[in-house]
Amino acid sequence: VQLVESGGGLVQAGGSLRLSCAASGRTAIIDNMGWYRQAPGVQRELVATITSGRGTTNYADSVKGRFTISRDNAENTIFLQMNSLKSEDTAVYYCHAQTCTHFNGPKCVDEENYWGQGTQVTVSS
Repeated sequence: VQLVESGGGLVQAGGSLRLSCAASGRTAIIDNMGWYRQAPGVQRELVATITSGRGTTNYADSVKGRFTISRDNAENTIFLQMNSLKSEDTAVYYCHAQTCTHFNGPKCVDEENYWGQGTQVTVSS
């Protein structure tokens, strides 16, 4: 699976940006996709995820109510709409995809993880 992000940039605090991530390759076995971010000197952290089946979403508490993750299944693309941006949202944002071909009940037993190259988001205060 290959992931290509786009949409990062520089924005003032309170502004908005929309990130896109296009997946290619073995997209049929993608179980879920999401966005993570990493600021300098900080561990990479989850921002939002969305499942491939029901489209169930999950958000970090720090972005709830401001960010929205969505998907276009036909285009194998996910989006992250980021509103009311804050300086603390400044980071490199990475697209992530997890594939699965075998489940033991709800748990995937052969998951593989893929990452995009990252896109810089800078929020000026």
